Amino acid sequence: MDRTRLGRGLALAASSTLLLVGCTTVGAGSGDSAGGGDAAPEDMVMVTVVKAQTIPWFQRMAVGVQEFADETGIDARQEGADDVSPEKQVAIIQDLIAQGPTAITVVPNSPEALSSVLAQAREQGIIVVSHEATGIENVDIDIEAFDNASYGAEIMDNLAECTGGEGEYVQFVGGLTAKTHMEWVEAGYQNQLENYPGMTRVETPIESTDNQETAYERAKEILAKYPNIAGFQGSAGNDVPGIGRAVQEAGLEDEVCVMGTSIPSVANQYLADGSIDKIFFWDPALAGKAQLEIARILAEGGEIEEGTDLGIEGYTSLKKLEGYDNVFVGDASVAADAETAAQYDF
Repeated sequence: MDRTRLGRGLALAASSTLLLVGCTTVGAGSGDSAGGGDAAPEDMVMVTVVKAQTIPWFQRMAVGVQEFADETGIDARQEGADDVSPEKQVAIIQDLIAQGPTAITVVPNSPEALSSVLAQAREQGIIVVSHEATGIENVDIDIEAFDNASYGAEIMDNLAECTGGEGEYVQFVGGLTAKTHMEWVEAGYQNQLENYPGMTRVETPIESTDNQETAYERAKEILAKYPNIAGFQGSAGNDVPGIGRAVQEAGLEDEVCVMGTSIPSVANQYLADGSIDKIFFWDPALAGKAQLEIARILAEGGEIEEGTDLGIEGYTSLKKLEGYDNVFVGDASVAADAETAAQYDF
């Protein structure tokens, strides 16, 4: 197998500030001025609803939400459930609608499940901005860190390089309703079919529920079922470390390639010995700020258009995604092995 072993370990601390769990009162009436252009920052209330507060990825996003609040004077907060249940997200948003914030920004567990409740929010004059939800209905703007198809194809290019373009592999997703995860694995799969005929996907995408323990157990099952497995692609932030743990325990870090989305603080111990070969990510804190900055621009009567500069790294010249009127992408993706991951402090 053509591989470059990764030697340097990491000593990173996660910047994980967990702001709020569950629903808290945000103040009534603030939705009346949403999009009107006359609201002062101190009168705005914006709430970011994430997939789950218990996930390190979204604990990092909470850092960005707090930074945005400190920098702008806007009352910006983060809420989320204790697991990735779409029903719990719906309940949180229903509670928020009654409180009338200026804006709700959301990272959906299931875009389809949220469509109706987000329509209710907009009917009440609440601005709605989504992330990781290309094509979701009933939002003002969806902001993506990058083009999802290109991101998924890039992961497959790296996985193929690691495996020498040969062998069996599987793909993990947080859930089959997680739209961006499915876009990444589908783009990766199509890239493999077109460019790496020596590779074979042996299962349809495997759900982890964005739970590291679940990813670990299912990776162990794959290792037992397919003793010649050459590679894993993970999508949820907890997929890759769970897979890496299974590979490490099996002593297969030199035989099995592991790639996918995670952040350094979660993946570092497995990057250090090669149980994970490379991670792909964008800074959730910056993504959180980007969602809120878009909401602020809209609340002040501005527009989001091709070339909009949010003043946030990776989001300085937004591009409209082809085929959509309200989906914009940045240029915020990062690929890191053990050495380059050490540059990041989250």
